[in-house]
Amino acid sequence: MNIELENHKLEKRLCREVGRAIVDHNMIEEGDRVMVCVSGGKDSYGMLDILLKLQARAPVNFELIAVNLDQKQPGFPEHVLPEYLGKLGVKFHIENQDTYSIVKRVIPEGKTLCSLCSRLRRGILYRVAGELGATKIALGHHRDDILQTLLLNMFFGGKLKGMPPKLVSDDGKNVVIRPMAYVPEKDLARWAEVRQFPIIPCTLCGSQENLQRKQVGNLLREWDAKFPGRVENMFNALQNVVPSHLMDRSLFPFETLQATGEASEDGDKAFDEEPCAPTAPTAAPDGNPFLARAVIPITAGG
Repeated sequence: MNIELENHKLEKRLCREVGRAIVDHNMIEEGDRVMVCVSGGKDSYGMLDILLKLQARAPVNFELIAVNLDQKQPGFPEHVLPEYLGKLGVKFHIENQDTYSIVKRVIPEGKTLCSLCSRLRRGILYRVAGELGATKIALGHHRDDILQTLLLNMFFGGKLKGMPPKLVSDDGKNVVIRPMAYVPEKDLARWAEVRQFPIIPCTLCGSQENLQRKQVGNLLREWDAKFPGRVENMFNALQNVVPSHLMDRSLFPFETLQATGEASEDGDKAFDEEPCAPTAPTAAPDGNPFLARAVIPITAGG
């Protein structure tokens, strides 16, 4: 097997999937200033790397500024990200905020730290986005993160709710995008090895092995290994919702439903035995030239 060829195919696939997500959800537009949140993990490194590649060939102008929140965790190597970002030549900002002490003081020993840590981090990033004049905030969540969130909400939250590729932030002032929404985690793990990103582990919560999210992530990886196509079908299901066959009365008027006398293809089938085909890439919508031309050079021939 030609390793160089395989790496090239991986790069094309990553660029194609990120470009497709951006097109499908109109994530980046002319004149945008995108704040790319970089934590030091493989996902955010991969996101920045691919966005830089797309930026170089896009027919519209947009700006990238990498932002890292240094939460003052003990042993955090403060020099790694500034040195790496400086070598890339990308604009960057390091925000120093001691959220670590707050989380450790407030959360009892042995309890999950992620919820409070996430809320604190989110609020700081929203503020920084305003100070930097960012029009979009890019987060590094990938396809597996989205499916994990779906299962966590089903198992523990009693909601059929995932993680949207684009949304308005809690404060109503920011648009948050997830350009890697279509990218499998295993591709990002491989790309991190290829690019030799200087990975910085999260020492705040990384040692909490029994986190529900980790358990669900392990479940998805097990399914992916034992039942090829299952994870892809689950992700496709998020894009093929049938409200009439769920139970949310706010989405479908069950209480006023009447017989029409006309046959329906959906009818009362509870399970469609035909496997759901993967969603095909869509063309760039009118008015968004960003990736109609940006994606074509990447996908040609592969």
